[in-house]
Amino acid sequence: MSLLRSAAVVIALARPINRAGTVQTCRHIKRWVSPTLRELAHRVQKQGPQKPEPRSGFVEWNYRSELFAFGKRLNEEFELPLLQTAFTQRTYAHQEQERQRKLGIEEADLHTADNSELAAKGAHIAKAYVDAYVQHALPKLPAIGRNAISSYLLSEETLAHVSSHLGTKELIFATEYPPSNETLANTLQAVIGALADSSGVERAFLFVRDFICTQLNQKDLLEIWTPDQPLQLLGEVCNQRELGEPEPRLLGDCGKNTVLSAFHVGIYANRQLLGKGYGEDVKTATETAAIDALQTLFEMHDNRRPFDFRIQLETKNVRLG
Repeated sequence: MSLLRSAAVVIALARPINRAGTVQTCRHIKRWVSPTLRELAHRVQKQGPQKPEPRSGFVEWNYRSELFAFGKRLNEEFELPLLQTAFTQRTYAHQEQERQRKLGIEEADLHTADNSELAAKGAHIAKAYVDAYVQHALPKLPAIGRNAISSYLLSEETLAHVSSHLGTKELIFATEYPPSNETLANTLQAVIGALADSSGVERAFLFVRDFICTQLNQKDLLEIWTPDQPLQLLGEVCNQRELGEPEPRLLGDCGKNTVLSAFHVGIYANRQLLGKGYGEDVKTATETAAIDALQTLFEMHDNRRPFDFRIQLETKNVRLG
């Protein structure tokens, strides 16, 4: 027993004492790691920027699982064959048919469905609902203004922006990568058509409301539509609403004969101030005041009531034609 105690004491005394109270660690990184990483970085820099690789080229890619996850992310129920067709562009379908023909596959088996029909149906549904929503949200706006806002929401740029942020980029079957804005917009319309065939038109309407109409949130409507001749349009609106003839009046000016001149003009009708504006000359100030008056009459000001994106329009109010 005494022999074991003496051995334990010797082992304890043999351990190095860390007087500083710090823990010394060893990273166990080999000497060849640093020069190897530098050489790899040098080769990448020498080759220059590389073309983006599609996610489908990776080993762990599972397209069917990605389609299923796409519907679950959007909280929508899709039929997977329809959804796959929605992501298949016509150019890719033709390329696939040509490849199969070169391999000697029979003509009966060469048919590959594309999203042209689904895209046409989705575009029709989206336009019908967007027109109905804009008319409901901005009832006092004239037809030319509503058409301008609808065109903005259904433009290729807006649809491509929505489509890319929904994660359609890696799921599209196309001959180009990354897909163009036209391809992204066309795919989004096809997804709307596939949703209408899978879950009904009402779910497609809600999809358009949630992802397309919401692009108006915190958007200055004057940037989307500005009247070309605001004073003339104001006169027509005042005559239709029996407000009287609009009359511009000079409210004030400063620096009249200098480079920094400023004029303050107000638009009156029946002794009521409709709008006011500023400008470097009387003409510019008058047009600015007319635009301000139109914003008041059409309820387009920034302090208007926010758009209601939770409203559910009845199907009978949407003109599908």
